[in-house]
Amino acid sequence: MGREKTGGLVYSTEHGRMCPACRLPEAQCQCKAQAAPAGDGVVRVSRETKGRGGKAVTVVKGLPLAADELAKVGKQLRARCGSGGTVKDWTLEIQGDHVETVVAELARLGFKAKRAGG
Repeated sequence: MGREKTGGLVYSTEHGRMCPACRLPEAQCQCKAQAAPAGDGVVRVSRETKGRGGKAVTVVKGLPLAADELAKVGKQLRARCGSGGTVKDWTLEIQGDHVETVVAELARLGFKAKRAGG
């Protein structure tokens, strides 16, 4: 079923690995370079516990970056906080309550960041 959509091409001897979505060589793939959803230019940092068994997570929304740049900033923030985290749907999640640290670090990196929520 999936083979009919993409033609089954995953590797070419001429170009190497091929992206199944856009059918371009992985080096020229446009799927990963999609831009973030447009926002108002303010990065919002909040603390959430809902649906996480009572554990706090710092959530960063509104970073106007491409996916690969968002991952790099996420890595910097996780290193600064000394904890783990992930990137989900243009949102950074950092384990633990690090709102003030993240706001300060984002300001240092040149983003207009503010604390959101209670």
